[in-house]
Amino acid sequence: MKQRFLLFSFLLTLGGLQAQNRITGNLQSNGNFFIADEKIGATGTPQYDYQKFGAESWVNLNYSNWGFDLGLRFDMFNNSNLLNPQGSFSGEGIGRWFIKKKIDKFEASAGYLYDQIGAGIIFRAYEERALLIDNALVGLKVGYNFNENWRIKAFTGHTKRQFKTYDSTVRGAVLEGFIKPDSTKAFTLAPGIGVVARTFGDETVNDIVNTIATYAPQDSTGAQYNTYAATFFNTMTAGNVTWYLETAFKSKDVINDIFASNARGGVGKLVNRPGYTVYTSVSYAAHGLGITVEMKRTKDFAFRTVPFPQTPPIQGPLNFLPPMAKQNTYRLTARFSPQTQELGEQAIQIDLKYKINKKLAVGLNISDIQNLDGKELYREITPEFTLKQSKKWQLIGGVQLLHYNMPVYQGKADAKDESDPIEFLGGGQADYVDGLTPYAEFLYKFSPRKSMRLEAQYLLTDDEFGSWVNAVAEFGWAPHWLCYVSDMYKIPHHNAVEYPASKTKYDGLHYPSVGLVYTQKANRFSIAYVKQVEGINCAGGICRFEPTFHGVRLNISSSF
Repeated sequence: MKQRFLLFSFLLTLGGLQAQNRITGNLQSNGNFFIADEKIGATGTPQYDYQKFGAESWVNLNYSNWGFDLGLRFDMFNNSNLLNPQGSFSGEGIGRWFIKKKIDKFEASAGYLYDQIGAGIIFRAYEERALLIDNALVGLKVGYNFNENWRIKAFTGHTKRQFKTYDSTVRGAVLEGFIKPDSTKAFTLAPGIGVVARTFGDETVNDIVNTIATYAPQDSTGAQYNTYAATFFNTMTAGNVTWYLETAFKSKDVINDIFASNARGGVGKLVNRPGYTVYTSVSYAAHGLGITVEMKRTKDFAFRTVPFPQTPPIQGPLNFLPPMAKQNTYRLTARFSPQTQELGEQAIQIDLKYKINKKLAVGLNISDIQNLDGKELYREITPEFTLKQSKKWQLIGGVQLLHYNMPVYQGKADAKDESDPIEFLGGGQADYVDGLTPYAEFLYKFSPRKSMRLEAQYLLTDDEFGSWVNAVAEFGWAPHWLCYVSDMYKIPHHNAVEYPASKTKYDGLHYPSVGLVYTQKANRFSIAYVKQVEGINCAGGICRFEPTFHGVRLNISSSF
């Protein structure tokens, strides 16, 4: 690692003498000051109990010269709870480096690489810092462009795991093309085919064998070193219609089935099964109307570097299954978000937008997710409107109708019947959160530089912790200043005697936040006092549970 750092320092220094303006980079740093608060449950982690502070920083440098593209990133974590919300992680080192060179039609890259095949269903190496996902492929990638429309690439390596790598080896290849049969017509095809193979390391295979050896005979399953996945995908455009289709298949793979009953009366065990995923999306846009219909069916398509549960569980996937629910941005509409079910789901999502005139537009989003037996997991219906008055103000309003399977998505029963969560995980009578959430957002521009934004949501439900209300006021003075204040309030149950203490523990509590943001060109600084209730945090369909937060947050980002 030290030799890599010295090599890159030398190259960057030498290149900077010749062409300093070719060096670009960025800095991102987060600091969290933790304030213990037993009343809201902000206790019991190292940060609250004795560390009191946690931070994460990334410094990225990119350099181009002599036909090479080079990159280097330094990562630092001090008492961070990003990796494990209940724990503390510290470490620093080279989080990424890469070298890329293109020679005529051939190109090669080495180091920590980000890429994907198709929609990512069989392979996606990517980063999502909000969840501390960094599934870079540490290895080599080569590619060849046959012409401007067709290319092929292949890669091999290991998946990154913080400052180490998993022991499983990954290799794959993809052929992609573009076809336009008639240049006078708006009809094109963009087909592709890809394959990926993963070989478990010896240590992982030994762990699998030792785990299976503890099972009852009827629970025992086979295991193998290699698993293969293949996919075909195509994007067709015909006038105002775009159709994407991808079908993927996976050979037998050892996966962790958390819902499978075992002979000892519990749930969860390793199984060895093949899998598949079919995903399609059809979009139409013309004459003020836009509509997108997505459908997906997945069965046993957990494709991971190791089959055992990781901390957190979002660590270690080789692929990415497209989410099938609306990406909500408001605090309360996003409170119950569904993560993709790798073991089995069938889903449909319809998103409709229609511009009635220059001032008024309406929309409707419908998401429905079931397991493969037709059991409801998630349903959301959200009608919405946008009303604009010239450039002076804008009003957005809507209502979310929600049906959410608490045991499947959060691994726990609803607070009103939490005595036997194993029954729910094992396929018993599911316990749902049913919610109705009206919301509104109002933006008013006093001048081109001064604006005010107000938003409010009201979550009406008798499930989980009950009903909430959230309000935000934001004031902006472009191009430098932005300040905001918000409060999320837990509405007391109308008759607390009927509910257990776990359901009413947040009754009457306020969760205020106030923040200030300063922007100077490519530099952004923010400071905020935050109280935040426990819940699910999602980014791109990848979700994880986050505990209650109380404290001060500092954020710095800069590009140069």
